[in-house]
Amino acid sequence: METYFSLLEATRRMDQTALVTIFDRYAPDLYNYALHLGNDPLEADNIVGEVFTKFLDQLANRKKFRTNLRSHLYKITYHILGSGSGFLQQEASFDLVDINLKDGDGHHPRAAIPGGQKLLETLSLVIRNHLSADQRHVIILRYVEGFSLLETAEIIGKEVGDVKAIQSRAIAKLREFLDLEVSA
Repeated sequence: METYFSLLEATRRMDQTALVTIFDRYAPDLYNYALHLGNDPLEADNIVGEVFTKFLDQLANRKKFRTNLRSHLYKITYHILGSGSGFLQQEASFDLVDINLKDGDGHHPRAAIPGGQKLLETLSLVIRNHLSADQRHVIILRYVEGFSLLETAEIIGKEVGDVKAIQSRAIAKLREFLDLEVSA
């Protein structure tokens, strides 16, 4: 089993096996990230292709990156999504119900929460329809993809304090809509 650093070094040498390993390891997650922020599977697939094209160009030009490889690939994806041709302006297809949420023991926590399925459906609707693009990115990167505040800030090119503020506003908006749902 290759270590992360030996895999990264092999990638920098443009080793085909290492490049395929990295693609196999990260492409599905990058595809899901792009798909959560738009509703076009073909466009999400094209974005993943563009991410790896840019990554290979960076390797060929011997560009160094300051973050870990996973964060770096998400950063490329974020920039492509932000500069895309209206991809983010389409209705987002973000759906928490389709995400396999598991706790540390591999159990599905929503099965143990009364009304968990309805809660996830409501959260999905609020994220899709009522959060700004920045808020969706931060919520997805932090709570679906599991990035830290520092990693999220690096990916989206903002200060950690700005990411905290965006996250706080998004969570406040989610709470507001959940309170309305519970009251109804």
